[in-house]
Amino acid sequence: MKTAIFFYTGTGNSLWSARYLAQQLGETDLFPMALSKELEEILIDEVYGRLGLVFPVHIWGLPHPVLHFIHRLSPIQNKYLFACAVNAGQVANTLVQLRKVMARRALRLDSGFSVVLPSNYLPWGEAVSAGPKRDRVFAAARAKLQEASQVIRTQTPRPVEKGPLWQNILFSGIYRMSLAQVPKMDKDFWADEKCNGCKICAQICPARNVVLRGGRPVWRHRCEQCLACMQWCPQQSIQFGKKTPQYKRYHHPEVALKDMLACAPRN
Repeated sequence: MKTAIFFYTGTGNSLWSARYLAQQLGETDLFPMALSKELEEILIDEVYGRLGLVFPVHIWGLPHPVLHFIHRLSPIQNKYLFACAVNAGQVANTLVQLRKVMARRALRLDSGFSVVLPSNYLPWGEAVSAGPKRDRVFAAARAKLQEASQVIRTQTPRPVEKGPLWQNILFSGIYRMSLAQVPKMDKDFWADEKCNGCKICAQICPARNVVLRGGRPVWRHRCEQCLACMQWCPQQSIQFGKKTPQYKRYHHPEVALKDMLACAPRN
């Protein structure tokens, strides 16, 4: 039975997770959410018996692109639906939220898994540096995806994973208050003197939020806070606020820039 996995990624963690899961499942095709045309209904080919979503947790909840994707999904029947929420250790209520959003579209989420990988939200500090600690995180993620693949392969219904009750209540409240503010959070981005106008930031942005004017990046207030522009800048010239110039950048070590550019919108 073939599987379709749709993924949303900014720094490669979710792309790597989708790839690794596909390897475990076999006969799986990967599709970037960012490449589907806006407002167009998303039709799932009958050849696929299983449909998966792999995406990062943003502000302890679903990113806008995932919400938009679900709202455009065509009616799905007789398919096993699953999700992997990639996070830095606090999945909170994200998969419960996803289950509810899908239910409003008459879609049943059969299983949902929390996959922990290094944090990539640079404004809050550096990701775990290379070494034994990060190796343990990657090893645990591989083990988790292997476990998920066994559940998915047998199409076993399973309750979605979630955080402790206090976390779900507190962080879900922060998510609801913050989500509408995300597009304008790009006001704190800036490019330092190392910027050479290479256009990678504009090309890699899944929200089409970055353009170059006079050879310098400009953010257009439709940001998703994926930080792809910052983390993949070859010169490390893009900053956010005052602290990021001192922080090392992060992207998944098994994902290359060319992989990310292939996932980005083409118009």
